[in-house]
Amino acid sequence: MSFVELTGHAKLDRQTKNLVKRLSADDIAIVDHTDLDRVSAEALLESGVRVVVNVAESQSGRFPNPGPLALVRGGIRLIDVDGADLFDDVHEGELLTVRGAGLYRNGTCLAAGRVLEERELERALAEQRGRVTEALEAFAENTMRYLREEGKLLAEGIDFPAIATRFRDRHALVVARGPGHKRDLRMVRPYIRDFKPVLIAVDGGADALLEAGYKPDVIVGDMDSLSDEALRSGAELLVHGYRDGHAPGEERAQKLGVPYEVVRATGISEDIALLLAYEKGSELIVAVGTHFNLIEFLERNRDGMSSTFVTRLKVGEILIDAKGVSRLASRQVGILPLVLFALAGLGAIAVAILVSPALRHLIEYIALRLRDLLGIG
Repeated sequence: MSFVELTGHAKLDRQTKNLVKRLSADDIAIVDHTDLDRVSAEALLESGVRVVVNVAESQSGRFPNPGPLALVRGGIRLIDVDGADLFDDVHEGELLTVRGAGLYRNGTCLAAGRVLEERELERALAEQRGRVTEALEAFAENTMRYLREEGKLLAEGIDFPAIATRFRDRHALVVARGPGHKRDLRMVRPYIRDFKPVLIAVDGGADALLEAGYKPDVIVGDMDSLSDEALRSGAELLVHGYRDGHAPGEERAQKLGVPYEVVRATGISEDIALLLAYEKGSELIVAVGTHFNLIEFLERNRDGMSSTFVTRLKVGEILIDAKGVSRLASRQVGILPLVLFALAGLGAIAVAILVSPALRHLIEYIALRLRDLLGIG
Protein backbone atom coordinates (compact mmCIF):
# COMPACT_ATOMS: atom_id res chain seq x y z
CA MET A 1 0.00 0.00 0.00
CA SER A 2 1.14 3.54 -0.69
CA PHE A 3 0.18 5.00 2.72
CA VAL A 4 2.50 4.91 5.74
CA GLU A 5 -0.24 5.48 8.29
CA LEU A 6 -4.02 5.35 8.03
CA THR A 7 -6.62 6.50 10.54
CA GLY A 8 -10.19 5.33 10.09
CA HIS A 9 -13.33 4.06 11.76
CA ALA A 10 -13.27 0.47 12.96
CA LYS A 11 -15.87 -1.85 11.45
CA LEU A 12 -16.08 -5.35 12.94
CA ASP A 13 -17.98 -8.51 12.12
CA ARG A 14 -17.16 -12.18 12.45
CA GLN A 15 -19.22 -12.73 9.29
CA THR A 16 -17.27 -11.09 6.46
CA LYS A 17 -20.27 -11.29 4.15
CA ASN A 18 -22.19 -9.05 6.57
CA LEU A 19 -19.30 -6.66 7.20
CA VAL A 20 -18.78 -5.73 3.54
CA LYS A 21 -22.26 -4.23 3.37
CA ARG A 22 -21.24 -1.33 5.62
CA LEU A 23 -17.61 -0.73 4.64
CA SER A 24 -16.14 2.31 2.90
CA ALA A 25 -12.66 3.50 1.92
CA ASP A 26 -12.26 5.40 5.21
CA ASP A 27 -12.87 2.35 7.40
CA ILE A 28 -10.58 -0.24 8.95
CA ALA A 29 -12.13 -3.68 8.53
CA ILE A 30 -11.62 -6.18 11.36
CA VAL A 31 -12.54 -9.76 10.52
CA ASP A 32 -12.28 -13.23 12.03
CA HIS A 33 -11.91 -15.32 8.90
CA THR A 34 -9.62 -18.34 8.71
CA ASP A 35 -8.69 -19.02 5.06
CA LEU A 36 -10.22 -15.85 3.65
CA ASP A 37 -11.95 -17.09 0.48
CA ARG A 38 -12.23 -15.62 -3.00
CA VAL A 39 -15.85 -14.53 -2.66
CA SER A 40 -15.05 -12.55 0.48
CA ALA A 41 -11.95 -11.11 -1.19
CA GLU A 42 -14.03 -9.93 -4.15
CA ALA A 43 -16.59 -8.33 -1.84
CA LEU A 44 -13.90 -6.57 0.23
CA LEU A 45 -12.29 -5.18 -2.91
CA GLU A 46 -15.63 -3.89 -4.16
CA SER A 47 -16.25 -2.13 -0.82
CA GLY A 48 -13.24 0.14 -1.41
CA VAL A 49 -11.73 -0.55 2.03
CA ARG A 50 -7.95 -0.14 2.16
CA VAL A 51 -7.02 -2.13 5.28
CA VAL A 52 -8.22 -5.52 6.51
CA VAL A 53 -7.10 -6.76 9.93
CA ASN A 54 -7.73 -10.47 10.46
CA VAL A 55 -7.64 -12.00 13.95
CA ALA A 56 -7.37 -15.44 12.32
CA GLU A 57 -5.00 -16.90 9.72
CA SER A 58 -5.91 -15.50 6.30
CA GLN A 59 -4.09 -18.44 4.72
CA SER A 60 -3.69 -21.49 6.94
CA GLY A 61 -2.06 -23.73 4.35
CA ARG A 62 -4.84 -26.31 4.56
CA PHE A 63 -5.50 -25.98 0.83
CA PRO A 64 -4.47 -23.75 -2.09
CA ASN A 65 -6.40 -20.60 -1.22
CA PRO A 66 -6.10 -17.70 -3.72
CA GLY A 67 -8.33 -15.33 -1.69
CA PRO A 68 -5.62 -13.46 0.29
CA LEU A 69 -3.46 -13.06 -2.81
CA ALA A 70 -6.39 -11.57 -4.75
CA LEU A 71 -6.96 -9.12 -1.89
CA VAL A 72 -3.34 -7.98 -1.76
CA ARG A 73 -3.04 -7.73 -5.54
CA GLY A 74 -6.12 -5.52 -5.47
CA GLY A 75 -4.26 -2.97 -3.31
CA ILE A 76 -5.57 -3.83 0.16
CA ARG A 77 -3.17 -4.04 3.12
CA LEU A 78 -3.90 -7.39 4.76
CA ILE A 79 -2.65 -7.74 8.34
CA ASP A 80 -2.87 -10.99 10.30
CA VAL A 81 -2.98 -10.56 14.10
CA ASP A 82 -3.81 -14.18 14.84
CA GLY A 83 -5.31 -14.60 18.32
CA ALA A 84 -5.74 -10.91 19.16
CA ASP A 85 -8.80 -9.99 21.26
CA LEU A 86 -9.91 -7.13 19.01
CA PHE A 87 -13.57 -8.15 19.08
CA ASP A 88 -13.51 -7.58 22.85
CA ASP A 89 -11.22 -4.53 22.88
CA VAL A 90 -12.56 -2.49 19.94
CA HIS A 91 -15.97 -0.88 19.51
CA GLU A 92 -17.75 -0.35 16.21
CA GLY A 93 -17.05 3.06 14.74
CA GLU A 94 -14.19 4.18 17.01
CA LEU A 95 -11.14 5.81 15.44
CA LEU A 96 -8.09 3.59 15.07
CA THR A 97 -4.76 4.02 13.33
CA VAL A 98 -2.86 1.47 11.26
CA ARG A 99 0.89 1.98 11.32
CA GLY A 100 2.93 -0.73 9.60
CA ALA A 101 1.55 -4.02 10.92
CA GLY A 102 0.23 -2.48 14.15
CA LEU A 103 -3.21 -1.27 15.16
CA TYR A 104 -3.29 1.73 17.54
CA ARG A 105 -5.84 3.66 19.61
CA ASN A 106 -4.67 7.10 20.75
CA GLY A 107 -1.05 6.01 20.40
CA THR A 108 -1.54 2.75 22.34
CA CYS A 109 -0.83 -0.44 20.41
CA LEU A 110 -3.84 -2.77 20.50
CA ALA A 111 -2.34 -5.48 18.33
CA ALA A 112 0.79 -6.09 16.31
CA GLY A 113 0.84 -8.70 13.58
CA ARG A 114 2.35 -9.06 10.16
CA VAL A 115 1.53 -7.63 6.77
CA LEU A 116 0.95 -10.34 4.17
CA GLU A 117 3.02 -9.51 1.09
CA GLU A 118 2.26 -10.50 -2.49
CA ARG A 119 5.46 -12.50 -3.06
CA GLU A 120 5.01 -14.42 0.18
CA LEU A 121 1.44 -15.33 -0.74
CA GLU A 122 2.47 -16.37 -4.26
CA ARG A 123 5.13 -18.74 -2.88
CA ALA A 124 2.75 -20.20 -0.31
CA LEU A 125 0.06 -20.75 -2.94
CA ALA A 126 2.52 -22.54 -5.23
CA GLU A 127 3.62 -24.84 -2.37
CA GLN A 128 0.03 -25.61 -1.39
CA ARG A 129 -0.87 -26.49 -4.97
CA GLY A 130 2.00 -28.96 -4.92
CA ARG A 131 0.45 -30.66 -1.86
CA VAL A 132 -3.12 -30.66 -3.14
CA THR A 133 -3.07 -34.48 -3.50
CA GLU A 134 -3.14 -34.83 0.30
CA ALA A 135 -6.22 -32.63 0.58
CA LEU A 136 -7.86 -34.49 -2.30
CA GLU A 137 -7.35 -37.89 -0.64
CA ALA A 138 -8.86 -36.73 2.67
CA PHE A 139 -11.71 -35.04 0.82
CA ALA A 140 -12.48 -38.20 -1.16
CA GLU A 141 -12.48 -40.35 1.99
CA ASN A 142 -14.97 -38.05 3.73
CA THR A 143 -17.12 -37.95 0.61
CA MET A 144 -17.35 -41.73 0.47
CA ARG A 145 -18.00 -42.00 4.22
CA TYR A 146 -21.11 -39.82 4.00
CA LEU A 147 -22.20 -40.88 0.53
CA ARG A 148 -24.22 -43.90 1.64
CA GLU A 149 -26.47 -41.95 3.98
CA GLU A 150 -26.78 -38.64 2.11
CA GLY A 151 -26.86 -40.33 -1.27
CA LYS A 152 -29.84 -42.48 -0.29
CA LEU A 153 -31.78 -39.50 1.03
CA LEU A 154 -31.20 -37.46 -2.13
CA ALA A 155 -31.70 -40.32 -4.56
CA GLU A 156 -35.11 -41.10 -3.04
CA GLY A 157 -36.18 -37.53 -3.63
CA ILE A 158 -37.12 -34.55 -1.47
CA ASP A 159 -40.63 -33.76 -0.31
CA PHE A 160 -40.99 -30.28 -1.78
CA PRO A 161 -44.12 -28.26 -0.91
CA ALA A 162 -46.53 -27.03 -3.57
CA ILE A 163 -45.46 -23.60 -4.78
CA ALA A 164 -47.05 -21.03 -7.06
CA THR A 165 -44.09 -20.55 -9.38
CA ARG A 166 -44.43 -22.61 -12.57
CA PHE A 167 -41.35 -24.62 -13.52
CA ARG A 168 -42.57 -27.17 -16.02
CA ASP A 169 -41.25 -26.70 -19.56
CA ARG A 170 -39.31 -23.61 -18.48
CA HIS A 171 -35.62 -22.96 -17.90
CA ALA A 172 -34.40 -22.28 -14.36
CA LEU A 173 -31.51 -20.00 -13.39
CA VAL A 174 -29.98 -20.92 -10.00
CA VAL A 175 -27.90 -18.05 -8.55
CA ALA A 176 -25.55 -18.55 -5.61
CA ARG A 177 -23.06 -16.12 -4.10
CA GLY A 178 -20.02 -18.01 -5.37
CA PRO A 179 -16.76 -16.98 -7.05
CA GLY A 180 -17.38 -14.73 -10.05
CA HIS A 181 -21.16 -14.69 -9.61
CA LYS A 182 -21.49 -11.02 -10.60
CA ARG A 183 -19.50 -11.55 -13.77
CA ASP A 184 -21.58 -14.62 -14.62
CA LEU A 185 -24.81 -12.67 -14.08
CA ARG A 186 -23.67 -10.01 -16.53
CA MET A 187 -22.82 -12.75 -18.99
CA VAL A 188 -26.30 -14.27 -18.93
CA ARG A 189 -28.26 -11.05 -19.41
CA PRO A 190 -29.11 -11.89 -23.06
CA TYR A 191 -30.14 -15.39 -21.97
CA ILE A 192 -32.47 -14.05 -19.26
CA ARG A 193 -33.97 -11.57 -21.72
CA ASP A 194 -34.64 -14.21 -24.39
CA PHE A 195 -35.65 -17.24 -22.31
CA LYS A 196 -37.16 -15.64 -19.18
CA PRO A 197 -36.13 -18.48 -16.84
CA VAL A 198 -37.41 -19.07 -13.32
CA LEU A 199 -34.99 -17.18 -11.05
CA ILE A 200 -33.97 -19.27 -8.02
CA ALA A 201 -31.68 -17.58 -5.50
CA VAL A 202 -29.57 -19.43 -2.94
CA ASP A 203 -29.34 -17.19 0.15
CA GLY A 204 -27.14 -14.19 -0.81
CA GLY A 205 -27.81 -14.88 -4.48
CA ALA A 206 -31.11 -13.05 -3.92
CA ASP A 207 -29.30 -9.75 -3.34
CA ALA A 208 -27.08 -10.43 -6.34
CA LEU A 209 -30.21 -10.74 -8.50
CA LEU A 210 -31.73 -7.56 -7.06
CA GLU A 211 -28.50 -5.63 -7.65
CA ALA A 212 -28.52 -6.83 -11.26
CA GLY A 213 -32.09 -5.55 -11.73
CA TYR A 214 -34.00 -8.84 -11.38
CA LYS A 215 -36.49 -10.11 -8.81
CA PRO A 216 -36.04 -13.70 -7.62
CA ASP A 217 -39.02 -16.01 -7.98
CA VAL A 218 -37.87 -18.43 -5.28
CA ILE A 219 -35.26 -18.11 -2.50
CA VAL A 220 -33.78 -21.26 -0.97
CA GLY A 221 -31.43 -21.44 2.01
CA ASP A 222 -30.70 -20.68 5.64
CA MET A 223 -31.73 -17.04 5.09
CA ASP A 224 -28.62 -15.86 6.96
CA SER A 225 -26.74 -14.01 4.24
CA LEU A 226 -29.36 -11.96 2.45
CA SER A 227 -30.96 -8.61 3.18
CA ASP A 228 -34.40 -7.87 4.60
CA GLU A 229 -35.19 -6.26 1.25
CA ALA A 230 -34.56 -9.57 -0.51
CA LEU A 231 -36.70 -11.47 1.99
CA ARG A 232 -39.52 -8.99 1.42
CA SER A 233 -39.13 -8.97 -2.37
CA GLY A 234 -42.18 -11.16 -2.91
CA ALA A 235 -40.22 -14.30 -3.74
CA GLU A 236 -41.43 -17.64 -2.42
CA LEU A 237 -39.22 -18.66 0.51
CA LEU A 238 -38.04 -22.23 1.08
CA VAL A 239 -36.15 -22.42 4.37
CA HIS A 240 -33.58 -25.21 4.45
CA GLY A 241 -34.23 -27.55 7.36
CA TYR A 242 -31.72 -30.19 8.46
CA ARG A 243 -31.96 -33.79 9.61
CA ASP A 244 -31.91 -32.82 13.29
CA GLY A 245 -35.05 -30.72 12.76
CA HIS A 246 -33.21 -27.39 12.96
CA ALA A 247 -34.16 -24.79 10.33
CA PRO A 248 -31.89 -21.75 10.90
CA GLY A 249 -33.84 -19.36 8.69
CA GLU A 250 -37.25 -20.04 10.21
CA GLU A 251 -36.86 -17.60 13.10
CA ARG A 252 -35.80 -14.73 10.85
CA ALA A 253 -38.68 -15.30 8.44
CA GLN A 254 -41.11 -15.28 11.36
CA LYS A 255 -39.67 -12.03 12.75
CA LEU A 256 -40.08 -10.32 9.38
CA GLY A 257 -43.60 -11.70 8.99
CA VAL A 258 -42.97 -13.16 5.55
CA PRO A 259 -44.58 -16.45 4.42
CA TYR A 260 -42.27 -19.43 4.01
CA GLU A 261 -42.10 -23.20 3.76
CA VAL A 262 -39.51 -25.49 5.35
CA VAL A 263 -37.76 -28.07 3.16
CA ARG A 264 -36.02 -30.73 5.23
CA ALA A 265 -33.13 -32.29 3.36
CA THR A 266 -29.51 -33.23 3.68
CA GLY A 267 -26.76 -31.49 1.75
CA ILE A 268 -26.27 -27.79 1.10
CA SER A 269 -28.78 -25.21 -0.03
CA GLU A 270 -27.37 -25.12 -3.56
CA ASP A 271 -28.23 -28.81 -3.92
CA ILE A 272 -31.78 -28.15 -2.73
CA ALA A 273 -32.20 -25.36 -5.29
CA LEU A 274 -30.98 -27.55 -8.15
CA LEU A 275 -33.20 -30.45 -7.08
CA LEU A 276 -36.20 -28.11 -6.76
CA ALA A 277 -35.86 -27.06 -10.40
CA TYR A 278 -35.35 -30.68 -11.45
CA GLU A 279 -38.26 -32.14 -9.47
CA LYS A 280 -40.65 -29.38 -10.56
CA GLY A 281 -40.03 -30.11 -14.24
CA SER A 282 -37.58 -27.50 -15.57
CA GLU A 283 -36.26 -28.47 -19.00
CA LEU A 284 -32.87 -26.80 -18.41
CA ILE A 285 -30.99 -25.56 -15.33
CA VAL A 286 -28.35 -22.84 -15.63
CA ALA A 287 -26.05 -22.38 -12.62
CA VAL A 288 -24.49 -19.05 -11.63
CA GLY A 289 -21.87 -18.90 -8.86
CA THR A 290 -22.45 -22.44 -7.63
CA HIS A 291 -19.66 -24.48 -6.01
CA PHE A 292 -18.41 -27.76 -7.33
CA ASN A 293 -14.63 -28.13 -7.50
CA LEU A 294 -12.35 -29.18 -4.65
CA ILE A 295 -10.95 -25.73 -3.87
CA GLU A 296 -14.38 -24.13 -3.66
CA PHE A 297 -15.60 -26.74 -1.18
CA LEU A 298 -12.50 -26.47 0.96
CA GLU A 299 -12.94 -22.68 0.94
CA ARG A 300 -16.32 -23.24 2.55
CA ASN A 301 -14.75 -25.58 5.10
CA ARG A 302 -16.59 -28.58 3.68
CA ASP A 303 -14.81 -31.88 4.28
CA GLY A 304 -16.77 -33.73 1.61
CA MET A 305 -19.14 -33.25 -1.28
CA SER A 306 -21.33 -36.34 -1.22
CA SER A 307 -24.64 -34.46 -1.48
CA THR A 308 -23.39 -32.31 -4.33
CA PHE A 309 -21.91 -35.34 -6.09
CA VAL A 310 -25.26 -37.15 -6.01
CA THR A 311 -27.18 -34.00 -6.97
CA ARG A 312 -25.00 -33.40 -10.03
CA LEU A 313 -25.42 -37.04 -11.07
CA LYS A 314 -29.19 -36.71 -10.77
CA VAL A 315 -29.68 -33.42 -12.63
CA GLY A 316 -26.55 -33.55 -14.77
CA GLU A 317 -28.20 -34.03 -18.15
CA ILE A 318 -30.06 -30.70 -17.90
CA LEU A 319 -27.48 -28.71 -15.90
CA ILE A 320 -25.03 -26.28 -17.49
CA ASP A 321 -22.76 -23.60 -16.10
CA ALA A 322 -23.43 -19.93 -16.83
CA LYS A 323 -20.14 -19.61 -18.67
CA GLY A 324 -21.48 -21.79 -21.47
CA VAL A 325 -24.91 -20.24 -21.69
CA SER A 326 -23.95 -17.41 -24.05
CA ARG A 327 -24.35 -19.93 -26.88
CA LEU A 328 -28.04 -20.22 -25.96
CA ALA A 329 -28.72 -16.48 -26.23
CA SER A 330 -30.40 -15.18 -29.35
CA ARG A 331 -28.02 -14.16 -32.09
CA GLN A 332 -30.61 -12.10 -33.93
CA VAL A 333 -29.46 -8.59 -34.82
CA GLY A 334 -31.82 -5.81 -33.84
CA ILE A 335 -32.83 -2.94 -36.13
CA LEU A 336 -30.80 -0.30 -34.28
CA PRO A 337 -27.36 -1.70 -35.24
CA LEU A 338 -28.49 -1.86 -38.88
CA VAL A 339 -29.69 1.75 -38.82
CA LEU A 340 -26.45 2.91 -37.23
CA PHE A 341 -24.45 0.97 -39.81
CA ALA A 342 -26.43 2.54 -42.67
CA LEU A 343 -25.98 6.04 -41.23
CA ALA A 344 -22.26 5.43 -40.85
CA GLY A 345 -22.06 4.37 -44.51
CA LEU A 346 -23.97 7.45 -45.69
CA GLY A 347 -21.70 9.61 -43.57
CA ALA A 348 -18.62 8.10 -45.17
CA ILE A 349 -20.04 8.78 -48.66
CA ALA A 350 -20.85 12.38 -47.74
CA VAL A 351 -17.33 12.96 -46.47
CA ALA A 352 -15.85 11.43 -49.61
CA ILE A 353 -17.97 13.75 -51.79
CA LEU A 354 -16.98 16.85 -49.82
CA VAL A 355 -13.24 16.18 -49.99
CA SER A 356 -13.15 15.06 -53.66
CA PRO A 357 -13.98 17.76 -56.28
CA ALA A 358 -13.98 15.19 -59.10
CA LEU A 359 -16.44 12.96 -57.25
CA ARG A 360 -18.60 15.97 -56.44
CA HIS A 361 -18.71 16.98 -60.12
CA LEU A 362 -19.61 13.39 -61.08
CA ILE A 363 -22.51 13.36 -58.61
CA GLU A 364 -23.75 16.73 -59.96
CA TYR A 365 -23.53 15.42 -63.54
CA ILE A 366 -25.52 12.28 -62.65
CA ALA A 367 -28.13 14.42 -60.93
CA LEU A 368 -28.53 16.65 -64.01
CA ARG A 369 -28.91 13.63 -66.32
CA LEU A 370 -31.56 12.15 -64.02
CA ARG A 371 -33.47 15.45 -64.07
CA ASP A 372 -33.36 15.48 -67.91
CA LEU A 373 -34.51 11.87 -68.11
CA LEU A 374 -37.36 12.46 -65.70
CA GLY A 375 -38.35 15.76 -67.34
CA ILE A 376 -37.82 17.78 -64.20
CA GLY A 377 -37.17 21.46 -65.03
